[in-house]
Amino acid sequence: MWLLFAFIAVPMIEIALFIQVGGLIGVWWTLLIVLATALAGSYLVRHQGLHELGKLQRSFSDLKDPTEPLANGAMILFAGALLLTPGFFTDAVGLSLLVPAVRRAAFLWIKARVRFAKFEARQDPTEPRRPADTVIDGEFEEISPEKRPTHPPSKWTRH
Repeated sequence: MWLLFAFIAVPMIEIALFIQVGGLIGVWWTLLIVLATALAGSYLVRHQGLHELGKLQRSFSDLKDPTEPLANGAMILFAGALLLTPGFFTDAVGLSLLVPAVRRAAFLWIKARVRFAKFEARQDPTEPRRPADTVIDGEFEEISPEKRPTHPPSKWTRH
């Protein structure tokens, strides 16, 4: 139900804002602002997305909970989609999601309402690590039947 409301309300808000802002500053300035926010937003999304990707990789290598970097990455991706969508309301929401404090507050709000599975990564320090390039010897037997053609070859192929 909320999704239906959003699909109806957001375009109506955007149309109203376009009419109001376009009436105040003119059509060309309005279009320039929309284009500028899309360009600036794509730069910010790329920069912050790479930063969050680094945090995610560090959380995996340190065997820490990757929930927050994953959620931040998802919010940055959503912000990018909103910034590329023409409109003032979507640009405002998208730019606000690029502020780390807003993302942190949104993460805490969602975390309080969603039940997460426990993240646990263990590595027994007493067990020796097996190298990644370990070769395991074995034998195999091909069990697929030999393919036999059901028709004679064409004159375009070699015999």
